[in-house]
Amino acid sequence: MASDVKIEQLKSIGNHIDELSELLIQIVEDGASIGFLPPLKRSEAAKYWGSVLSPGVILFVAKINNQIAGCVQLQLCTKQNGGHRAEIAKLMTHHNYRRNGIGRSLMQKAEEWAKLEGRSLLVLDTREGDPSNHLYSSIGYIQAGRIPHYAKSANGELDATILYYKSLS
Repeated sequence: MASDVKIEQLKSIGNHIDELSELLIQIVEDGASIGFLPPLKRSEAAKYWGSVLSPGVILFVAKINNQIAGCVQLQLCTKQNGGHRAEIAKLMTHHNYRRNGIGRSLMQKAEEWAKLEGRSLLVLDTREGDPSNHLYSSIGYIQAGRIPHYAKSANGELDATILYYKSLS
């Protein structure tokens, strides 16, 4: 399926806000730890997406048959001492398209772009035990540490997060 996927950078959210909001709501309802708790209102999702594109944030989407199947953000560090690094954020794949290489393709695109931007270090975090841990390890990200009680889950429990990094040089 990954061969049918087209990865593109979105420079404007406007025409895509409904699809992106629906993706975010679905991901949150499925229990993903991406900063939101269910139930996520459509207005909250739209407000989030309306504020995503800012200087230093690059949004990539995966499309299948011109429909958004996933997305990821590359957040370029703007600090003087951090011009060599960026953060990977909000990797999402629609549940209908999981386990088909979309997340991997999005990550590859983000890494390629990071190199074009002169970035040599990528960092990210994800909830301990989530399937994304396997993806990140399989594409060369190294576990740097674990922070207990980092994020609240829908059931009120506090989950640990795993910090990862990858050198691109």
